[in-house]
Amino acid sequence: MAEDAQENTQEESRKKRSLSSFTILIIMLLVLAVVTIIVSLAGGEGVVGARLYDVTTAPVKGFTDALPVCLFVMVLGGFLGIVTETGALDAGITTLVRKLKGNELVLIPILMFVFSIGGTTFGLCEETVAFYLLLAATMIAAGFDSMVGASTVLLGAGCGVLGSTVNPFAVGAAVDALSGSGIEVNQGFVIMLGVALWLSTLAISILFVMRYAGKVKKDRGSTILSLQEQEIMAQEFGGGQAFGAGGDGGKGYNGADDAAFVEGQGKKRSMTGRQKATLVVFALAFLVMIVGFIPWEDFGIDVEGAFGWSAWLTRLPLGQWYFDEASTWFLLMTVVVGIIGGLSEARFVKAFIAGAGGMMGVVLIIGLARSITVLMDTTGMSGWILEGAANFLQGVSAVVFTPLSFLLYVVLSFLIPSSSGMATVTMPIMGPLAERLGFSVEAMVMVFSAGNGLVNLFTPTSGAIMGGLTLARIEYSTWLKFGAKLFVILGITCMVILTIAMLLL
Repeated sequence: MAEDAQENTQEESRKKRSLSSFTILIIMLLVLAVVTIIVSLAGGEGVVGARLYDVTTAPVKGFTDALPVCLFVMVLGGFLGIVTETGALDAGITTLVRKLKGNELVLIPILMFVFSIGGTTFGLCEETVAFYLLLAATMIAAGFDSMVGASTVLLGAGCGVLGSTVNPFAVGAAVDALSGSGIEVNQGFVIMLGVALWLSTLAISILFVMRYAGKVKKDRGSTILSLQEQEIMAQEFGGGQAFGAGGDGGKGYNGADDAAFVEGQGKKRSMTGRQKATLVVFALAFLVMIVGFIPWEDFGIDVEGAFGWSAWLTRLPLGQWYFDEASTWFLLMTVVVGIIGGLSEARFVKAFIAGAGGMMGVVLIIGLARSITVLMDTTGMSGWILEGAANFLQGVSAVVFTPLSFLLYVVLSFLIPSSSGMATVTMPIMGPLAERLGFSVEAMVMVFSAGNGLVNLFTPTSGAIMGGLTLARIEYSTWLKFGAKLFVILGITCMVILTIAMLLL
């Protein structure tokens, strides 16, 4: 009893010390402002010290810059609110888990691979915010915790982006920037390296998540979530009972208990015809969104002929969509789901407002995360760091140049999370530097992709990460604790593969 009391006291103390995502981002913004002042006073070329109004307006400008994403998240929240109101989502998840009958772990590699395909082909990242709630609920129903759901989405898509093959927002932007500098790039080498990075990091991540999920499935007390996060998770996704609660102190739950629970829920929630139709529309809505974001024209496909029908609804054909078109699509699908689900006007409006309102915390975090990039652009800090690092790398061997270049991109990616923005700013400098030193330009492109992709698995300046974790009800500090070892392993793996490529190509 005394030991339990001591553990509870320590846990309560840890909960009080945990900083929210908002606080972390504000601290980063203030620290960055102080650093720009110090660098400008020290004579940093091109750096202007942040003024008070630069700091105070950065969150507002960040929100304005991220407005299309923010609106998409709110509309998506309303859409999910309507689907939830019909009862189709709960019934569908329960039915899926019941049919798996103890094989729930198979969900993890399948879903992570699917998300990774989106990452490597078209940079699936911010769009994944749509899946955090769904995967958190699904994995909890399968006997895991919300961390398994969040990591399935984030690591799956993230490893794909890290090993981009034809992603136009990463390798596409990098190749274009190098072409503008008069440097030709062998796309075949780029794709080959991308596949190596993509599949190797994905395999490591899948094993990591499955190992953790297996532990949680066997012993609920193995969860990395704090007591506070477990309580919130239970309230949001778990039917009201604390995740680790029970007469056995949270140590006695097992697969049989989960199966019995799901079996009982399945009997209570046999799906109606309306709910089945709702789930079909639900799946179709996300499928069309994914197809809409893929740049089909880059693969030689005539989008006007193949996908022109969507222009009647969203102004642009599939393949030319961005967040405005996706928001329009989900608004239309919200109405369709409401009609199919048989919701009255009053229930529809109430559910949509509640769903959209539940996303406001996510929206504010996305805007605040973007403020870091705004301040970097305003003060010229990113350019100063890049120029200094490029000068430092002059004259080193490939074995030294590759890891240091990778670490440079890791640092810069905290400040410029946008892959296309990073490519535009850095490749005209780093590409010619690699060529002048006799190194592979193709490997340099993938150094950029891997370094930027690795950081986008955990950087707090990414609205997708901070927003997704908020939806899954996971603190940022908990995510770092969960993935710290994995991030180091992935980083080392990338540096080894890229160094070998730099030596051979």
